[in-house]
Amino acid sequence: MIKQPAKKAVITLTMAGVVGLSALGINNIVFPIHQADAAATASTSSYASQQAIKTLNSFYKPALKGQFPGAVSGLTIGQSTKQNVIKKIGEPTAPGKNSEAFDLYSANMGNPGYAFSYKLNKVREIRYFGTNVERQTNIGGITMKMVKQNWFAPSSTTTFKNGKTTQTKLTYIRGDYKLEFIFNSSTNLDHINLLAK
Repeated sequence: MIKQPAKKAVITLTMAGVVGLSALGINNIVFPIHQADAAATASTSSYASQQAIKTLNSFYKPALKGQFPGAVSGLTIGQSTKQNVIKKIGEPTAPGKNSEAFDLYSANMGNPGYAFSYKLNKVREIRYFGTNVERQTNIGGITMKMVKQNWFAPSSTTTFKNGKTTQTKLTYIRGDYKLEFIFNSSTNLDHINLLAK
């Protein structure tokens, strides 16, 4: 009989302590909410990182054939024509103004953005700009460190000015083609290029 009232007293005192601490604004000691938030953020970050690696690696094999993965798969550097591109993904959002300019296809509705340049009506270069929606799970989550860890050392690394921005280009030779990662900073991948070696 003595045990039951003692148990109730301990529970009552514990709850009174929790309420008292909470009233003082010290409830994180009892219920570490910030730890739960940090775990949720880490989980989201981990998912985005995994998706970014998946995006990065999706370029590896197609580049050997002079192609990009996804919506433009099957379009080949030096072989596909402007008409092939239009048939595959439609008219460009912003057509190039001269023979050296790129035809731009803007990113929309979760679809990635692309740019195509041509030489003698054949695709000379394809640029991949990634998506605007959930960008961190796509091109926005790819870092220099990630590229080097997954693809090892690039064939070459160059730094150049693009307006006021200093960019770094990591070039990987994939068979007869070059795959170039153009970074604005070590954690900000601007776009990916594919062209003949």
